[in-house]
Amino acid sequence: MIPSLLPTYNRTPMSVDHGQGSWLVMADGRRFLDMGAGIAVNALGHAHPALTEALTEQAGKLWHVSNLYQIPQQQALADRLVEETFADTVFFTNSGTEACELAVKMARKYWFEKGEDRMRILAFEGSFHGRSSAGIAAAGSEKMTHGFGPLLPGFTHLPWGDHDALEAAIKEPDIGAVLIEPVQGEGGIRPLPDQCLKGLRDLCYQHGVLLILDEVQCGVGRTGRLFAHEWAGITPDIMMVAKGIGGGFPLGAVLATENAASGMTAGTHGSTYGGNPLACAVGLKIMEIIADPAFLEDVRRKSGHLRQALEGLIAAHPGIFEEVRGSGLMLGLKCRVPNTDVLARAYDEDLLIVPAADNVLRILPALNIEEAEMTEAVARLDRAASAVIAAAA
Repeated sequence: MIPSLLPTYNRTPMSVDHGQGSWLVMADGRRFLDMGAGIAVNALGHAHPALTEALTEQAGKLWHVSNLYQIPQQQALADRLVEETFADTVFFTNSGTEACELAVKMARKYWFEKGEDRMRILAFEGSFHGRSSAGIAAAGSEKMTHGFGPLLPGFTHLPWGDHDALEAAIKEPDIGAVLIEPVQGEGGIRPLPDQCLKGLRDLCYQHGVLLILDEVQCGVGRTGRLFAHEWAGITPDIMMVAKGIGGGFPLGAVLATENAASGMTAGTHGSTYGGNPLACAVGLKIMEIIADPAFLEDVRRKSGHLRQALEGLIAAHPGIFEEVRGSGLMLGLKCRVPNTDVLARAYDEDLLIVPAADNVLRILPALNIEEAEMTEAVARLDRAASAVIAAAA
């Protein structure tokens, strides 16, 4: 008999009761140190008082009026995002998946309005852009697409890091855009080196191709800059944002230049809940806190501390761990043993981490995690690794 919850997740048998900061308390009373932050969503941890206050205050005023009317909180958040980024305009969604849908539509509408048949989009092996029809077509992997055909056409998939393949493909006359994550999350915490992102930006300029960045997981302070592409000193034409921008409340956005968004006129796109007052009140508070240069500097400092500790963990357990990847507080541990073995032992140590492809474990703590909590997390990982070794003996 099928369960009342559609069984599309292999859920871990633990039930969360409440959270505070970087800690989650289960229904049975166990207290877990959360180093996954809801897969990079809870950017300021659980039950952050400023977010709780912003949400509660707005909830007492107005929840929803639809986008048929002006929404002051939405306008204020759009203004703040434009002020802080490359963008000239913003459309709010409820998720990264919805942001992907609009980014694809925006790029194709841009070329349609120009009267050019440039609807094909270059994407990359190992990518993840959500689970909608456009998202799985953009990712292209067998795991994502099996059984869901016919797929949305118009995507060409290139090997990650293959510069020659990219340079050859982008010259094709029907290429309209390139879609890429500056740091692959689900793909195993694989950062695109700064020089490669710069080179990609140059190639897009050279061939008149739009650059779409998916910063759903790596954006909003996660790498120590407000957005990951800032490390390379470049700007995209279109950018997808979600996860951390709502701090746990459903919120996403597409940011774009005026040129890239020129085809999106009245009636070309919409959302019932996108940019609702509740979400935007929380997003405004998130931006107020995370966009502060001092906060981002602290993320970079914490990243150095955590990365050094993880390097020490690898040195202590070279048969279990291979390398540390990533940037800021978006780090990955490449494992030599099955990552699920380490994950199970981490659960035994009341530690939450997140698996990814390429046998990687993701370390994605709240950006305001305390240094002592990071030290404790590595100590628990150390015990988990020792338990894996003992079990194999």
